[in-house]
Amino acid sequence: MCKRKPYLIILSVITTFVVLFVGGCDGDDKSVNPDPQPLTVTDIDCNVYETVTIGTQVWMAENLKVTHYRNGDAIPNVTDNGAWAGLSTGACCEYDNNIANSALYGRLYNWYSVADIRNIAPEGWHVASDAEWKQLEMYLGMDQADVDNVGLRGTDEGGKLKETGTTHWASTNFGATNESGFTALPGGCRDQDSTFGCIGMTATFWSSTENISSSAWGRDLGYLDSGTYRYSSFKENGFSVRCMKD
Repeated sequence: MCKRKPYLIILSVITTFVVLFVGGCDGDDKSVNPDPQPLTVTDIDCNVYETVTIGTQVWMAENLKVTHYRNGDAIPNVTDNGAWAGLSTGACCEYDNNIANSALYGRLYNWYSVADIRNIAPEGWHVASDAEWKQLEMYLGMDQADVDNVGLRGTDEGGKLKETGTTHWASTNFGATNESGFTALPGGCRDQDSTFGCIGMTATFWSSTENISSSAWGRDLGYLDSGTYRYSSFKENGFSVRCMKD
């Protein structure tokens, strides 16, 4: 066994002191989990998320809750219906403007917040692109002919992503196995006209990929289906967000 030189021992002690006592969120000890595939990830607000490895991708296993961009700037929490409908900049909200919903379902974000260069994802993470969603779907079994289609696609790939049971999902939560560990929850959405809907029935997620100037690609998992919906939606809509490790 190689002997450690005295100055390396001193450096190790100093490094440990810095990791344990300087900066970061409470309990955010980077030395605890040296595994390159992290068990958790912490955002700038100190929200801690479980993660899951699916194929070669590492995903959050929970919906994003953050209220600040990575640089510390606030993401406006817009409750007024008229203001939400007229936005062309980033914003977030709780479903039905009820903060109690964010603890379980996370927050809803318009696409402008997803695309903002200040970044809503934690350091080292990003909002998944349409191509990365396709990669996930193909790993779960969808074929190339289906993955590029629009609308309801596949067979059981959505079921492999959904949390099982009807504690949070409406009956029957068809085909839900959560085989992937993704644990999709039906956080609903907020339409471009500010109407909230579908909590308990659908999980709606933004991708980071724009389609045309007024819309971007997203995914939808429903309680009556075991496939996944791919569609282009107005950027003003409020959807859930899942992040991926860079």
